[in-house]
Amino acid sequence: MASNVNPTVRRRRLGQELRKLREAKNMTAEQVAERLLVSQSKISRLENGRRSISQRDVRDLCGVYEVEDERMVDSLMQMAKDSRQQGWWHAFGDIPYSVYIGLETEAESLRMYESQIIPGLLQTPAYAEAVISGAMPETTQADIEKRVTVRTRRQERIRDDERPLRLWAVIDEGALHRIVGSRQLMIEQLEYLTEQSHLPHVTVQVIPFEMGAHPGISGQYSILEFPDTSDSSVVYIEGVTSDLYLEKTQDVHKYSVMYEHLRAQALSPEATRELIAERAELYAKG
Repeated sequence: MASNVNPTVRRRRLGQELRKLREAKNMTAEQVAERLLVSQSKISRLENGRRSISQRDVRDLCGVYEVEDERMVDSLMQMAKDSRQQGWWHAFGDIPYSVYIGLETEAESLRMYESQIIPGLLQTPAYAEAVISGAMPETTQADIEKRVTVRTRRQERIRDDERPLRLWAVIDEGALHRIVGSRQLMIEQLEYLTEQSHLPHVTVQVIPFEMGAHPGISGQYSILEFPDTSDSSVVYIEGVTSDLYLEKTQDVHKYSVMYEHLRAQALSPEATRELIAERAELYAKG
């Protein structure tokens, strides 16, 4: 795959353009589906970028929307072709959250709240392996190793000198207390977390127990923002069997406001590092 082609993002952009064409014709997804003899859900999935789209699909939709500009049709057809190429993550086989990886790979900034564990992008390989094996006890060792490798590969965005991911992580204090693997493993993980927090494009804050109820009490979520203004921000909520992607402006705004409250109620980055050091010292004492 060409380095500048991200199939996930291509699908999103193509879906947005197709939605604009449909809305310009004042047609509903149901009406388009009836014209093409397909399900309404297929049209919706094509427009939200969750489904791979063929050049034939684009040609048929352009016919329904009566697009006469051949250059536009050719451009959309090329986007469809690019969207069917493979990202680096496809080399690892069927990954349940591959759509998210595609978005994360293209994102310019990522704001996340994690309530149970250290965020994946800030995990050591040993901690990641312990988390995955504990969360999915029936997973084979081979699959665990594959997931750890993918997680480590994702972290390259943070170390990218040319285009580093701007990461802001708010973590519940409970993640520091939960002993994943062993006390020694936790010491190494907390030291690594502190090391990463010193990077100029990485900010880590902890919500202390004493804060009580707060805007993140309902669970973890992430907000991804992209360098191209045509790509709308996305709120990602991870699930056990399926994930949720929110792209409507009002939804993104609501979660963004919640995140601002989280950041305001969390310890400062400096106080966070002090708390992490205190916890690591307790683990060292046994």
